[in-house]
Amino acid sequence: MNEPLRPLTEPVNSLADYLTTGGGVGLARAATRSPESVTAEVRAAGLRGRGGAGRPTAEKWRRARGPVSLICNAAEAQPGSFKDRFILRRNAYQVVEGVAIAAHALAATRAYIAVTRTYGAEIRALHQALNEMHAADLLGPAPIQLVYGPDEFIFGVDAMLACVVERGKPWPETLGPQCVEAGVGADADVVVHNVETLAALPTILRHGADAFRANGTDDSPGTAVFTVSGDVRLPGVHELPYGLPVRVLVDLVCGGALPGRRMKAVFAGITAAPLAGEALDTPLDVDLMRAVGSALGAAGFVVYDDSACMVAAALTCCEFLSATSRCGSLDGVVELLGLIEDGRGGSSDVDDLATCCARIVGGRGCVAAVGAALLVRGVLAAFGGEFAAHLGRGCGHGRRLHVPKIMDFDESGGGFSYA
Repeated sequence: MNEPLRPLTEPVNSLADYLTTGGGVGLARAATRSPESVTAEVRAAGLRGRGGAGRPTAEKWRRARGPVSLICNAAEAQPGSFKDRFILRRNAYQVVEGVAIAAHALAATRAYIAVTRTYGAEIRALHQALNEMHAADLLGPAPIQLVYGPDEFIFGVDAMLACVVERGKPWPETLGPQCVEAGVGADADVVVHNVETLAALPTILRHGADAFRANGTDDSPGTAVFTVSGDVRLPGVHELPYGLPVRVLVDLVCGGALPGRRMKAVFAGITAAPLAGEALDTPLDVDLMRAVGSALGAAGFVVYDDSACMVAAALTCCEFLSATSRCGSLDGVVELLGLIEDGRGGSSDVDDLATCCARIVGGRGCVAAVGAALLVRGVLAAFGGEFAAHLGRGCGHGRRLHVPKIMDFDESGGGFSYA
């Protein structure tokens, strides 16, 4: 097809507008094909998850066992990310259409959209899209239900989110092993997909796999919606092809460092090793980001310039993850980082911090603990000199860092507000 692909982030105000621009065509075409045929098209497109580990979507479907429940993860609790909320505000219709396509491909008996209950604009957009599409008989046979959850990091973790939907229990200490491992009951399988992943499905079914692959890289095809916040001139949300270097995203798209400053590090969310130096030339590709010890994850990047202390940044992120996951595995990490940051720590504490992180990564801790440990190990590797400089005298930067949990985005002003 020669018709240009429509950006995910292009605003749509009504179902009539959505249908005029080709909305609904992907679902209509999927409905005429078998679930296996739809899955084959998605496999040929190479669609990968846009919210975490970047697993191939079709592979996730292949492993599903019926009866299946489908959940759209619209919690977006990862600090540094705002792309799912941005997509929902601009075009909830495409997200809902994607849910219906995935439900058909999985032969799902139930479908849910799980959203944080404080996300007012996104909930209104979803209600409008669901109501209009239901009235127009555009949702397919599987009922789609909105489910509301807490404004906590752990709600965005797939297994925990599934337990909220299935049982209303978000905290790890309240869950049985089957919830922690799979997020499902004994009689059903649950497939969880990110908002952006599902929003890509109408494009693939409407235009075909080859058109989708025209952007991006061989291993990470298509476009992605990137969030860039922190110490940059033009923080914002941008839909771009995979494969651009991180440095191009920060310097050219987002205007680079603030006046008089230089870029020190780019945190890929707060559950992976940060990027610094030559690693900033890494292409935005799932496997290539993993190869340099970091992760693409939800494509949310927090930029720190040379006025920021990396020990303080690591401590701030770990305190947030500890508080919002209620994971006891992080207590030791937070305590050691606090000692070092305020000057009470010694070289043995730095060694103990590295050992503690290695133990968490090597064990089977919760996702928050493992993510925090990966972040701290990355900061230690890239900025070990800053840890040494803190010993016996504390932080000399004098700048307090906030948790990069984005609460809202002012499109007209181009700025984020934080928790």
